Amino acid sequence: MERLEPEGETVEPVDGVRIVPLTSGERMSVQAFAIEPGVVVPEHEHHHEQSGVVCAGELTFELAAESIAVGTGEAFHIPGGQPHAARNTDDDLA
Repeated sequence: MERLEPEGETVEPVDGVRIVPLTSGERMSVQAFAIEPGVVVPEHEHHHEQSGVVCAGELTFELAAESIAVGTGEAFHIPGGQPHAARNTDDDLA
């Protein structure tokens, strides 16, 4: 097993969204992120897969014509190349 240190500094790609890159590979990226209440991450896509667990709050993902709400303790997976958006639908930090 390899111990992984964060790869970079905290970035704020959208007002109210903070991301810390943890590690990445050819097809996967691992990040810690926080999204302020009510903030929307606009639709985007990337080549790597995105999987995670919501540690607090609730996020609603928009994928094609589908909305998927993911709450505290629940996991999500978005395939690489899949356009998606996210919105913090909770009153707390997600």
